[in-house]
Order: sequence, then structure tokens, then C-alpha cells
Amino acid sequence: MSKILVIEDDEGTASEIEAALVDHGCAVTQAPDGKGGLIKALSGDFDAIVLDRMLPGGMDGLGILTALRAASVQTPVLILSALSAVDERVRGLKAGGDDYLTKPFESLELTARLDVLVRRRSVAPQETTLRAGDLEINLLTHSVMRAGHTVDLLPREYRLLEYMVRHSGQIVTRTMLFEEVWHYRYGEATNVIDVHISKIRKKVDLPGLTPMIRTLRGSGYVLDATT
Repeated sequence: MSKILVIEDDEGTASEIEAALVDHGCAVTQAPDGKGGLIKALSGDFDAIVLDRMLPGGMDGLGILTALRAASVQTPVLILSALSAVDERVRGLKAGGDDYLTKPFESLELTARLDVLVRRRSVAPQETTLRAGDLEINLLTHSVMRAGHTVDLLPREYRLLEYMVRHSGQIVTRTMLFEEVWHYRYGEATNVIDVHISKIRKKVDLPGLTPMIRTLRGSGYVLDATT
């Protein structure tokens, strides 16, 4: 059940919104003015906020948005407003709004837009780090650390190691590495995989650290973070 905060001073509009959201399966909290709405919104306990652009109480919708984003509250906000000019919509979005719906509006469109905002927020964040024991790979910067030491890898070495870390504890064959890293079929006569693995091992299995990369003769390699 999505938890929605509705900050709307017009009682009739607020009641219509609440009825539509409750019928849609949402739990609704109401706030009739800007200051009260901001206090509730700062809790960050809501899946989305429906925010009227023009509000009493000394703080309008843009003021609430600015305060929320300054406080690092990233709850999705759908702005409601009778101001339909493009400049006004742009102002609302630049202030931190996630969507903008002009009055009058249909309840079905309101709930559909909120569904999109809630669904977007619930998507798992993009993976940025891989770890295997004391080995860590930053997928954004392509930097590699082992027990606090920087590991400098060439691009192909990095891609090989990333693949092995993603399959930590599993046997990866030469064929798998060739197809996934080089993107073509493995040639039985070449020793290019062995050469690259040897170079990676020298950089990753530093003196004093437990070796992580093991060769299984006739099978392939294992990156073992448990030994």
C-alpha cells in the first residue's frame, strides 16, 4: 500500500483526491497548509507527495519543494496547479518537482501519474560496487582495491577480473572468458587467457595476502574469496 501525503488547502479538492487515492488502494495523510505540510513531508515517510502550488500558511508549493530538497528529502512530488503556463511548469520542475498536473484534472490521470512516481522510486539502485572478500571493484570508475591497496589494471585485465568477481567461487573456463571478454570463440591453440590471468594474479595476489585466483588444470580458473 502506497503512503501518499496530500498538501492541498481546498477542502473539496482535497476530499476528491483522498477518495480517489483510497479507492486506488493508497493510505492518505492530509495537510491543509504549507507549514503543516512541510513538517509532515520532512519525515520522509511517504512514497509520494501531492502538492498544491498555491497554499496558505506563509509557504507555497515551491517553498516546500525547495525546503525538502535542501533537507535531502527525495520523496517524489506531483505538483497540482491552476497555473498552466509553460513557465510555471518549468519553475515547478526546476524547484524539485517530479511531475506537474494542471487543474482541473481527472482522478485516473492523477493516480496513473502517482503510480509512475512510486514505481520509479522503488526500482533498485544501479549496482556500483562488486566485492569478493577484501577485493573491491568500483563499476563507475573501474578502480580496483585489494585490502586497501590500489590495483592498476589494463582495460582487458579489468574486464577479465570483473567477470571473475561476478562469478566468485565458480569455475570459469577459458572458453567462457574468451566469449564474454573478447566476444569471440576461444581458440584452443592460444595461451592469451593464461598470460592475462598471470598478469592479473601478480597484481591482485599481493605479497602477504592470501592468493585468490586459482588455476584448475583442465577446467579453468576460480576466484576464491574464502581461502
